[in-house]
Amino acid sequence: MRDVIMIPISNDEDLVIAADNSGGVGQKLFDYVKVDYETVAYYGLRVALSECLTVGAKPLAIVMQNLIGEEEWSHLQKGCQTLFSELKCEPIPITGSTESNFKMVQSAFAIMVIGKVRRADIKVRKTPSHAKFACIGKPLCGGEVIEKKHEIGPLPIIKKLLELPYVFEIVPIGSKGVQYEWKKLCEENKLDYCQITSTEIDITKSAGPATCFLISFHPDRTEDIAKAAGGHFFQLNTK
Repeated sequence: MRDVIMIPISNDEDLVIAADNSGGVGQKLFDYVKVDYETVAYYGLRVALSECLTVGAKPLAIVMQNLIGEEEWSHLQKGCQTLFSELKCEPIPITGSTESNFKMVQSAFAIMVIGKVRRADIKVRKTPSHAKFACIGKPLCGGEVIEKKHEIGPLPIIKKLLELPYVFEIVPIGSKGVQYEWKKLCEENKLDYCQITSTEIDITKSAGPATCFLISFHPDRTEDIAKAAGGHFFQLNTK
């Protein structure tokens, strides 16, 4: 199961909750990675939104936990708006809280996306034994996320792939890497593959803020998937 909670709210619907956080990333003196706060919020929301979208849910609300400072709230909001514009979707309502009593020496930020999904539309445990696998985007971490952002799997492409009937599942990759998420996917679907390999990407490397996505799809549609993903498609070979 992905990093989401699903809570039944009716006979046929679930509430979906996904979250992400970052620490030591921002513009404070002791931050490890120096970036502006719009970027911090953009990538935080990108992770939580990816988790929500890839299980088939419609996002309804966003909750931000801002331990950076009151004056940074507008920049965090702007980072979220940038992602909405990229996805060409209506802005999602945002609420949250700010630590305004104490000044922190490192940046700390958390974000939650709350969505809803019809149980019949949940895109989990849908991968059959004949599926093929690929990675959309490259695993990147730390400063690479900024320096090589052109190698990140674009969320608009992922959103488009989710609508295709021959795409079975899509899983955002985090700090444990492609190989870890692939093994989890196989366990969830009771598949008996032994391992995956790739000549193009490091399948054990951290993908930081979900810079790439594992995808399972119908084997006859490899060319279609590769075309839709552009230069972000990397075939994974199974044994």
